[in-house]
Amino acid sequence: MVTLQDLLKVVIVEKRVGNMDMEIKGIAYDSRKVKPGYLFVCIEGFRTDGHNYIAGALANGAVAVVVQREVVDLDRVPWIKVPDTRRALAYLSARFYDYPSTKLKMVGVTGTNGKTTITYLVEAIMKAAGYKIGLIGTIQNKIGDQVFPVTNTTPMALELQELLNDMVEQGVGYAVMEVSSHALELGRVDGCEFDVAVFTNITQDHLDFHGTMENYLEAKSKLFSGLKKESVKNNRKYGIINKDDPHNGYLIERTNGEVITYGVENQADIMAAQIHIQANGVTFDVTTPRGEARIRLATTGMFSVYNALAAIAVGFVEGIDLQIIKEALEGLKGVAGRFEPVDEGQDFAVIVDYAHTPDGLENILKTAREFAEGRIITVFGCGGDRDKTKRPIMGRIAAQLGDFTVITSDNPRSEDPATILDDVEAGTAEVVGPEKYMKVVERREAIRHAITMAKPGDIILIAGKGHETYQIIGDQVLDFDDREVARGFLRERRG
Repeated sequence: MVTLQDLLKVVIVEKRVGNMDMEIKGIAYDSRKVKPGYLFVCIEGFRTDGHNYIAGALANGAVAVVVQREVVDLDRVPWIKVPDTRRALAYLSARFYDYPSTKLKMVGVTGTNGKTTITYLVEAIMKAAGYKIGLIGTIQNKIGDQVFPVTNTTPMALELQELLNDMVEQGVGYAVMEVSSHALELGRVDGCEFDVAVFTNITQDHLDFHGTMENYLEAKSKLFSGLKKESVKNNRKYGIINKDDPHNGYLIERTNGEVITYGVENQADIMAAQIHIQANGVTFDVTTPRGEARIRLATTGMFSVYNALAAIAVGFVEGIDLQIIKEALEGLKGVAGRFEPVDEGQDFAVIVDYAHTPDGLENILKTAREFAEGRIITVFGCGGDRDKTKRPIMGRIAAQLGDFTVITSDNPRSEDPATILDDVEAGTAEVVGPEKYMKVVERREAIRHAITMAKPGDIILIAGKGHETYQIIGDQVLDFDDREVARGFLRERRG
């Protein structure tokens, strides 16, 4: 049994009114999910304010309420005022579920690009070593072989603690998760004890939320500065840092734990050399403090090498034999929507990728150039209600590194899609003339046009949405999968 008094020991309380000794049977921040005996936590969101839904929560059986500001006529039930209900929710949830992260080995991966792939690589390594794995990320959440849908890269604090608790109850040894900058800044992972933190890279993204690159980097660094803080497991903690990223020193300085570096260009603890990139994969030699191996990946590109090095570093600090690591990496055929080929027997390549940042788009274009026999045709757009400053930058990159660009919609959300396309075009038009690009608002039509114009040996890169199976237009979430749309047009072209 957990009492309200027990829960309140883990948060800063500015004011409390009423009986604090009652049993709490659950926690909710959505009034519609409240059940009898629940504690309702009022979150001030970006679109709605939980304080406006207290009456609904009480009607559904809430027995106490946590608020961030005092609410008139709330004396029907006990209530507690805290400085920040978002962070309070994280600590209350961790306490309610008896701190599940302390009963797991926790691996957190953060950075602009590569998070999803690295979590899958680490999952493969740990499974090969005999562990039951939990995975939390952009594509799906998993407990062993069970798969669960996702709404955020990193779940809200309550759902995260519940998921970690389910992992504990089902005998999971390692929880491997993507940790977004939003999650770190908004306190979703507060109350979690990580054992390994992995940094991929930092390039421009999410400035609509963070405001500046400095703020963005500071948010990422919280995963590393949080190592060893409030540690219950009392074991060795590791910060795994990409030594080739120019921000590595900032992260190393803020890491509360043992630093392990990886890289290609700069001297690091774990390094790749003799790298050979081909259309169907990449081969490299990896050197670690405990030996060397020749690795053959089924995915291609320099970014695949960096992702593999990060995963190898995790296996290294966890004491996994290098041969097991090698076999696990070589057995993985790819990750959904990450440089994923769509093959219907055509004489040109179609590749779908999640790249939605300048760096991500640059990486996949440079990788495609490594083996392109003909033209590179790039189909991409930028999301609405997100960082507008990256739109012309991505337009320039597509024009500079590709041969023809089809500028189209991504998830326009509440913005006018045509306006987003104009923002992208501003960068494209700085580099090439109108004969080298076109604007097609409707994404399906843009993909159709690219496939129609393709010639033998060309490469069509469809970027931005990757694994996503939906498109957000206005307040509608519509079925849309780049891979299936492309597959349909390829079959149509084949006749």
